Amino acid sequence: MPKRLRAAAVLAAAAVMMVGGAVPSATAHGNATDPPSRNYGCWDRWGADFQNPAMATEDPMCWQAWQADTNAMWNWNGLYRENVAGNHQAAIPDGQLCSAGRTQNGRYAAMDAVGDWKAVNKPRNFTVNVYDQALHGGDYYRVYITKQGFNPITQSLKWSDLELVASVGRTPPQNNTVIPVNAGSRTGRHIVYTIWQASHLDQSYYFCSDVNFTS
Repeated sequence: MPKRLRAAAVLAAAAVMMVGGAVPSATAHGNATDPPSRNYGCWDRWGADFQNPAMATEDPMCWQAWQADTNAMWNWNGLYRENVAGNHQAAIPDGQLCSAGRTQNGRYAAMDAVGDWKAVNKPRNFTVNVYDQALHGGDYYRVYITKQGFNPITQSLKWSDLELVASVGRTPPQNNTVIPVNAGSRTGRHIVYTIWQASHLDQSYYFCSDVNFTS
């Protein structure tokens, strides 16, 4: 387990005890950590300082997410659905892709909010890293990117906005799965959408990562 994640997991567990929520520990499941998913990025940037009012101006999309449901940040690894049977588009409605169809009784609904989420700069050839702390393994990973012309700052994400750009078959349990991705001729702001089908159960994970393609 990376040192930063190990230390942050301890912090997250302490925070869960503070807020008194009966929620899963942040030491299970996993998430896309690079480029970071929306809730993982918010937790990584602000988990140690989540009450800082500066977040409202420095990182307003994270601010609205923290205000909507703090537990969605501490539980950065809960963006999954069970028993989808591979029918992802049937299970996750348009406009709710980033919250995994408002999973966990709507806990992650703020991930669907349209706005200027913090984006990380990436070249067109990059990698997606999925952190599998619980060592579930994967039946497959699928990586999609929004089509050129989609504007994540003003548009809600729909399945028709996405193109499949990378797919990986069965992978053994390991903490980090690295997926090479070629974004083609895309430039500027986009959403990278990753589906991780875990192997231990019929459990599907869904991650929205905001990127800016620079070259």
